[in-house]
Amino acid sequence: MNIDRLREIREDRDLKQKDIAKILHTSQVQYSRYESGLRSIPIDKLAILAKFYGVSIDYLLGLTNERKPYPKTKV
Repeated sequence: MNIDRLREIREDRDLKQKDIAKILHTSQVQYSRYESGLRSIPIDKLAILAKFYGVSIDYLLGLTNERKPYPKTKV
């Protein structure tokens, strides 16, 4: 996972780790571990972050440089 991207996107929005931790319903310490790569971030937390930032999970993971999220599909 591109952990630098998590920090960059947070800092681009002038947010602190504690702000994102609150959104994810976790502690700042736990979020810090995600950002530093000490812990893998769960998929449900990635989905929350992607929705919050308005980007795709692929962007957060560093699989693409395209920020735009994928269009929703009809089921």
